[in-house]
Amino acid sequence: MSILATVKLIKTIKLNMKRTILSLSFLLIPGLVFSQQDPQFSQNMFNKLANNPGYAGSNQAICVTMLHRSQWMGFEGAPTTLNLSVDAGIPAIHGGVGLNIVKDDIAAFSNLGLQLTYAYRTDLGNGQMGAGLSLGMFQSGADGGWFEAAQPSDDAIPTGDVKGSAMDFGFGVYYNTQDVYIGLSTSHFTEPTIEWSNSQMELARHYFLIAGYAHELNPMFTLNPSIYLKSDGSSSQLDINTNVLYNNKLWGGVSYRLDEGLIALLGMHINDDLKFGIAYDVVMSEIKNNSLEFMLGYCFKVSYDRPMKSYKNPRFL
Repeated sequence: MSILATVKLIKTIKLNMKRTILSLSFLLIPGLVFSQQDPQFSQNMFNKLANNPGYAGSNQAICVTMLHRSQWMGFEGAPTTLNLSVDAGIPAIHGGVGLNIVKDDIAAFSNLGLQLTYAYRTDLGNGQMGAGLSLGMFQSGADGGWFEAAQPSDDAIPTGDVKGSAMDFGFGVYYNTQDVYIGLSTSHFTEPTIEWSNSQMELARHYFLIAGYAHELNPMFTLNPSIYLKSDGSSSQLDINTNVLYNNKLWGGVSYRLDEGLIALLGMHINDDLKFGIAYDVVMSEIKNNSLEFMLGYCFKVSYDRPMKSYKNPRFL
């Protein structure tokens, strides 16, 4: 064998080992990805329907939100996530409905979640309470080309594309006034199991707590602190966020993600209905690769035949 051929062979072996180790790392390393299977978003204050069905219809408008996240940029096989959510308040059914779609690609794995949501809403004190249920499916697949089995007969490692799906349920409650919101919710309530050809993946039940407050500093500036807590019962992730809204048009702020790093937040209201935001994660953990996330949101009011008691949406941008 020539020296050149030997070098190429060594590079191929290293690449295959790297891809195998990388893929297995995403599955096995605690606290990385699959210990908490739901994707994370830094602009969580704009993306409440993704984790809480009780939020549906709280704006009393038809709202569409799209987020795209590139996590740990430059890291081979790093997660990329696309989230689309739509919700609307409908007085005739005493609440709101919603649709949430999440596409998440991580190394060899590709996950798709689709949830339909109904939330019953009622007046409570100075605000509204929503109790919601989501019903849908979770599909997960893997590209066997990423793996190099130590033995050709190792059935635990797929050699081709595999895919499976399962029914998925969630539940949440969400309360808001003009200045305050708080929500509790759970996803993967029944902890479904997704069957592949020779293996399976179990979805852990996740729990979420969201809360925020709008404090008017003066007629031009509003301070919007909030928290986002996610847990699967064995590990947790906490975001502490602070945004400042200027003249109801521009916002900027910072978030701290416990044990991971800092996040810079910027955005603007392009007009009364359309807003755009960006988040840049400065990762301080051992991974070191930073993350970038974009958000686009659009809401428009709908006139109904009969009057409905209205609450201004919390002043969270």
